[in-house]
Amino acid sequence: MSRLKDLQKNLFGGTTSNARQFGMIFTLVAIVVLFQILTDGLTLRSDNLIALFQQNSYILILAIGMLMVIVAGHIDLSVGSVAAFAGILVAKSMADWSLPWPVAILFGLGIGALIGAWQGFWVAYIGVPAFIVTLAGMLLFRGGNQFIGNANTIPVPEGFREIGSGFLPEFGPNTGYNNATLLLGLAAAVAVVWREIQARKTRRAMDADPAPMWISILRMAIMVGAIAFAALRFASGRVGTSFPISGIILLVLVIAYSFYTRNTAGGRHIYAVGGNSRAAELSGVKLKRVNFFVMMNMSVLAALAGMIFVARSAASGPQDGNGWELDAIAAVFIGGAAVSGGIGTISGSIVGGLVMAVLNNGLQLMGVGTDRVQIIKGLVLLLAVAIDVYNKSQGRFSIIGSLMRPFRRDDSAPPASPPDAEREPAKAAVSG
Repeated sequence: MSRLKDLQKNLFGGTTSNARQFGMIFTLVAIVVLFQILTDGLTLRSDNLIALFQQNSYILILAIGMLMVIVAGHIDLSVGSVAAFAGILVAKSMADWSLPWPVAILFGLGIGALIGAWQGFWVAYIGVPAFIVTLAGMLLFRGGNQFIGNANTIPVPEGFREIGSGFLPEFGPNTGYNNATLLLGLAAAVAVVWREIQARKTRRAMDADPAPMWISILRMAIMVGAIAFAALRFASGRVGTSFPISGIILLVLVIAYSFYTRNTAGGRHIYAVGGNSRAAELSGVKLKRVNFFVMMNMSVLAALAGMIFVARSAASGPQDGNGWELDAIAAVFIGGAAVSGGIGTISGSIVGGLVMAVLNNGLQLMGVGTDRVQIIKGLVLLLAVAIDVYNKSQGRFSIIGSLMRPFRRDDSAPPASPPDAEREPAKAAVSG
């Protein structure tokens, strides 16, 4: 019985861990297993997994930025239109202005930064609600896309397409697998083991008891096993395919933004503002700067997502970006973010996006019509938000936050939302 309690308490580092806290992870696994059975093994085939990542990488990139916007207490409805606007400008710059594709990518990111600065100015310094500003932006930049492109598609050069449809290259001896993907999986597995060892050392240095050794070994075995399975699946696709370049871009962004939100003062300020903006401001957090940053950052990531989509499609068109904002928002809420702000994680948003991606993919493999797919997605989103509201009323923590806690530098959590805890997180954010 004591071992069972240790397992419940320490497996993923949560002090209040139970089955409900890991519901989203279990849901993702259950959906994958269900569709693997219903589609006669098609779901976990290498070609399907590769296509799933390529088709959804841009939504997962949007979810990273949307998480920060929602944690800060805002919403951004313009991301799909911004992505389309940046995409058409980048395509036109290469087709009509003969810009080299690497320069065009920088140009697209600059366009995203300018749009974000425009919207951030209205939100942070004028005080117009983000909902209104980005609703106006959705209309403005959708019209701009169609005006600049004249409602036509504009093709992009071969080199540019690599960021959306390219794969890790093959090199080394013939192992029957893509060696670059195998090395990527090996590096990820080593990182998991190293992080677990460092987490145990950190707890000992703080005179805190680490989890029992068998718990750490079980945790590492689960994570390394999942990584090994994924690496072998991606590495065993048809010749010429492997882990997609867009997936590499996504992984880099997840690592960078996870570090920023957890381990920097700027990241903690975002949580402080979302938890209680008044308390955060009184504690010294520059509220306008935080709001400006999250809005501008969102538009930069939207521009990147738009370019990846255009690269994968080989052309920019007038219908690019339609409905992307809804998918990104759904991913964030399904991943455990609080509707009221102040709570949520990058990894949680990625898991939420994967839930929606696998759901879409599985239903399509089964031949389910688009109308029923939309109905099911709507019900899933409603259920996820209902669970979030219920958990908040019960004082429970984030599902994904508990999952990732052992891989942080310390056991500190984002600012809490209860009234008696609001001032302390804000002070901690300033001192950090």
